Amino acid sequence: MPPTDTPADLTLRAIEARFVARATESDAGERVIAEFCEELVAAGLPLWRLSLAVPVIDPQFRGASIAWRRGDGVEVFTTLHGPEGEDTYLRSPVGWLHAAGGSFVGWQLEGPDAFPDLPLLTELRQAGATEYRLHLAAFDPGTALEGVGISFATDRVGGFSESERAMLAGLVPVIALVTAKFSLSHTMREMLGTYLGPATGARVLAGEMRRGQSAVVHAAILLADLRGFTALADRDDPLKVVGWLDEHFDALGDPVQRHGGEISKFLGDGFLAVFPVAEPDALACPACAGALGAAREALTRNAALNLARRRRGLPGLEADIVLHYGRVVSGNVGTDRRLDFTVIGRAVNEASRIERLCDELGRSLLLSEAFARRCGTPVVPVGEFSLRGVGRAQRIWGLADEADAPPGSGPAQGEAAESAEDAAHEIGS
Repeated sequence: MPPTDTPADLTLRAIEARFVARATESDAGERVIAEFCEELVAAGLPLWRLSLAVPVIDPQFRGASIAWRRGDGVEVFTTLHGPEGEDTYLRSPVGWLHAAGGSFVGWQLEGPDAFPDLPLLTELRQAGATEYRLHLAAFDPGTALEGVGISFATDRVGGFSESERAMLAGLVPVIALVTAKFSLSHTMREMLGTYLGPATGARVLAGEMRRGQSAVVHAAILLADLRGFTALADRDDPLKVVGWLDEHFDALGDPVQRHGGEISKFLGDGFLAVFPVAEPDALACPACAGALGAAREALTRNAALNLARRRRGLPGLEADIVLHYGRVVSGNVGTDRRLDFTVIGRAVNEASRIERLCDELGRSLLLSEAFARRCGTPVVPVGEFSLRGVGRAQRIWGLADEADAPPGSGPAQGEAAESAEDAAHEIGS
């Protein structure tokens, strides 16, 4: 006759079932884990701390851990890439156990020292922990998400009982399964956000990934380009050049996100960013104001970067930025199995044509007629130009210095009565 589950067994199975159900329905990992731990404590398990440590696929971080402590709730910790992050990992219990080639270890923390000299164990002992148990559960190989380190600690004198230790070991598979689910969800969001941008990544994650699935949107366009990069790449060490390029992208690109835009794609030594316009018919345009603020900040930061680099005897790269406004097509373009989520359209092409005028005019920032009308800032005309592939000559504008900005100059003020629809028509006709 098969053994009958005890009331404690039935309680534990019910807690596990609710844990899995909550994790299935939600990506709120911190809340789900906290509720699970609190239910275990309410059921009589002397759990004082539970921690989940996982590697992550992230350009900044090599790993993350979620730690619940009774009475304190949940904290999230991250480990950076690089020497400091590697040292932190190697001096952690997970790093120690992985180096030892094991999948489980348990240490009594009370009484005479009988555990490795690891910072976390010392910290937990000083906080009152009496026993620490760590399990490593592997995930399916093939990605950097190798598995999870699951640790349990108690502050009860004498530690866990044998039956409680068996109970904790029995919880490891379901905790690992839930952690894998949260890790994969987090990885999908972070990877899409990293390679496509947060807003675009969210659209793809919501299912917008069929070829031809696109939308026409009004947007302020920011096109940035680094002057002289090709010559620099020809004469310097390629790896150094890539490092310098990344520094410039930080200087130029970080302001884009802060001012409400998103980099749509990198173009070798430049990038295209868009600032979606919520109300195309309104002349006052927060998106254009945001794009202009991003451009100003980007140029200031790039100049500071060049100054710092030249002080170290290193080459600098000047930046050119064009601001434009118009309609773009945002969506999926490519083959049936290899897609690029990007923006295309006449306005993008026009911005590229205008950018070529920066060097000719000796200006780092140029504004199209359509953008100048909507940006709410005094501007000055720099000329009228025929752009390749554009049917008629375009008026181009620059920002007015304090010394040469008479009140009311430029379309931002002098032509404020013209409608936004007219401005859009100028680049869309």
